[in-house]
Amino acid sequence: MGGGRFTDADRAMMAEAIREARLALDAGEVPVGAVVARGGEVVGRGRNRREASGDPTAHAEIEAIRGAAVAIGGWRLSDCALYVTMEPCAMCAGAAVAARLSRLAYGARDARSGCAGSVYRIPEDPAFNHFCLCDGGLLADECEALLKGFFASERGAAPPCDPPVETR
Repeated sequence: MGGGRFTDADRAMMAEAIREARLALDAGEVPVGAVVARGGEVVGRGRNRREASGDPTAHAEIEAIRGAAVAIGGWRLSDCALYVTMEPCAMCAGAAVAARLSRLAYGARDARSGCAGSVYRIPEDPAFNHFCLCDGGLLADECEALLKGFFASERGAAPPCDPPVETR
């Protein structure tokens, strides 16, 4: 799961996912963004919209997969890769399998509920009918910084990189 396996094309696709995450952040959503790529071209984009839509399934990955299916004209995305700024949850990892994606690359690890390597590895589980290669850590520092900044501001705390402020 090291960064050495990533190509310039992978980094370019993750940069697109990071743009989507920033749009989510600007809208007050958890800053997670995703793109589906086929042959080096983005065919689906998504960002978290749970707060705005009131839909618990409005995750970045689901939006990107839905967009790609519309663009391609079918649900089988076997020649596509999903790039997402945060390790997918069980629902989104399952959607990657259901869509028959060939690859899933993510940035920030999710130690609590990540299901593409941290807690579980749904896309590579041989019990399922499709295998989707997973790689984590792509532009991880940038992806993690967006998330840490968001959650620090939600808690009303200074971001972790800032020194504590005396309140006396």
